[in-house]
Amino acid sequence: MMYHFGRGWARLLPYLLLLPGILFYLLIALGPSLATTVYSFTDVSGLPGVPVHWIGLNNYKEFLLLGQAAKDNYAIFGRTLIFCFFVTTIQFGLGLFVAMLVNQPLKGVNFFRTLYFMPVILGAVIQGLIWSLFLYPLGGPVAKILEFFGTRSEFFGGQPTEAFAWVIVVQIWANMGMTMVIFISGLQTIPSELYEAARIDGASGWQVFSKVTWPLLTPSVNTNLTLNIIGSLQAWQLFLVLLGYRNGTQVLGYTIFAQGFGQTSGSVTTSFRQGYAASASIVLFFIVLVIGMATQYILRRREERILG
Repeated sequence: MMYHFGRGWARLLPYLLLLPGILFYLLIALGPSLATTVYSFTDVSGLPGVPVHWIGLNNYKEFLLLGQAAKDNYAIFGRTLIFCFFVTTIQFGLGLFVAMLVNQPLKGVNFFRTLYFMPVILGAVIQGLIWSLFLYPLGGPVAKILEFFGTRSEFFGGQPTEAFAWVIVVQIWANMGMTMVIFISGLQTIPSELYEAARIDGASGWQVFSKVTWPLLTPSVNTNLTLNIIGSLQAWQLFLVLLGYRNGTQVLGYTIFAQGFGQTSGSVTTSFRQGYAASASIVLFFIVLVIGMATQYILRRREERILG
């Protein structure tokens, strides 16, 4: 095999070209991850001048095993799974449905593709502010509509279950566009000849979808399910913007932020516990890793069965 970078010092050229990317990865990704692991065994607060002590597994014991706080954390974990389930299933189904609608060769379809994708590029703060105004209970558009029918709702300020459900709605609205785009890219790789052959054979619309479209969308299905599951398990920004730290609404990602940056009492800043938050983030990492690997295994087996 011919080596294309010459001899002597020239053989180091590929490694020199890779070095900036490797250093950037170490600085931005691997370095903070390793630091988080180390901090999880300390009582670091993140405040300047406060001494840091090595406390071993105490943070993990407190988070998982000790008293009412551990029970609350398990409830938060359960709520995170509920959030993940509803966001993943609804966003997946809605994204597929919309993708099939806007994949038709119709006039103006690019406008609707842009319209559905636009929330993705806004950012969590803008998304949250838009929905806070839209659902403002004292004169907001939705409140006015409900008043017309003789009812009312507090929306994000109401009962925890109601507020939590509205965050699910906003999360789906904010990210459905990305699911749609991935499905559109998958739909456009399916040869039109297959559809024509199926229709000539007398296949119904459902048969065309179930026997042609759905199997050949397998790579897009795998990608969307993986991204939706991991993204919803790690979600926290919309909870910060829309609800703040409220009992009965927290998910694990937001709990980590709140503990690390002192927001554990509504909008009031309390003690910073970045070591404890680091241990919680390691727990979340393993939860995402286990669920993600199990999902990948199931999806890979399915892909092998369908596509060979």
